[in-house]
Amino acid sequence: MAHMDIHYGYSVNGVAYLHTEILKNEELKPFYDIYPQKFNNKTNGITQRRFLLHANPLLADWITDKIGDGWITDLKQLEKLLVYVNDEKARQEFMQIKHKNKVRLAKYIKEHNGIDVNPDSIFDVQVKRLHEYKRQLLNILHIMYLYNEIKKNPDMDIVPRTFIFGAKSAAGYRMAKLIIKLINSVADLVNNDETIEGKIKVIFAENYRVTLAEKLIPAADVSEQISTASKEASGTGNMKFMLNGALTLGTMDGANVEIVEEVGEENAFIFGLSSDEVIAYEHNNEYNPREIYNMDSDIRAVLTQLVDGTYAPGNPEEFRDIYNSLLDGNGGRPDMYFILKDFRSYAEAEDRIDKAYRDEKWWARTAILNTASSGKFSSDRT
Repeated sequence: MAHMDIHYGYSVNGVAYLHTEILKNEELKPFYDIYPQKFNNKTNGITQRRFLLHANPLLADWITDKIGDGWITDLKQLEKLLVYVNDEKARQEFMQIKHKNKVRLAKYIKEHNGIDVNPDSIFDVQVKRLHEYKRQLLNILHIMYLYNEIKKNPDMDIVPRTFIFGAKSAAGYRMAKLIIKLINSVADLVNNDETIEGKIKVIFAENYRVTLAEKLIPAADVSEQISTASKEASGTGNMKFMLNGALTLGTMDGANVEIVEEVGEENAFIFGLSSDEVIAYEHNNEYNPREIYNMDSDIRAVLTQLVDGTYAPGNPEEFRDIYNSLLDGNGGRPDMYFILKDFRSYAEAEDRIDKAYRDEKWWARTAILNTASSGKFSSDRT
């Protein structure tokens, strides 16, 4: 169908600059060679009327008070907020709004999940469709690693962290459902372990949908956009989080590339393989996850916990398929999402977040800068 559409259609676009380039140079190269004039880029956008004006009225009112309401129909006007990034009073006001949104979300989590979360903790959020390329698995494996570190070092000095997931899987997508099960099993153990003194909490927000996103996104401190580079066409959750003053933890994939161009790489937490490196590994078939497993005792410990009953006491084999997919992949190819390859880089980026959050002035400045730099990502422009 796609081939017919390209042949008979007059315009073919990717939905982010990186995506368009991959279509032209990799996925659809034979068609690009024949019809170069048909190919163009249309980076995705979001509507600020829904995801800021409606979803975050406290921030919307603050912005309008500072720069007027022109941003509602011309999001580029958010650039006018740049004069406030070094204004101490404005930074305090911005973070007070963030805190109120976190208190609102904490109340929702208590009511719907029965879990107490600390609004002063870092709200680290990954909400999107559950798919292996989006790598919710990398996120939960890191949480397992962090939990192990806290258990080994009870006095470990970390800023309390609340990891929040929201996702649905396709009905027949067994691996996606198994990852959801793993997230919930880890949450059950971590949230009920009093010895870690609430240093980390794990929340799986049920029935993820737009109305729930409207509570999650305004409250997020960190936006997890961690897809394997070259696999995410664009992403729009990344734009919604940026618009609401969350800092991006991500790979250089999809529209993350353009987000970083707008806000500056020093104001995001970037990690992992590049799209070119991923594509090269795929072409050369050089990735060997078992080598990483054998060389890194921390990774080996986390993977062993998938099959030793730590998170499934009644059925130690419950997560065997995840274990096998990470080490042996499927179809004769090792894990095509490079989770173990990116694990250490991801863990280091998470550690940078811990250190950065302690600098309240820097964090507040960068949060405002993210909102002020998000004007490009309106669906009006798209």
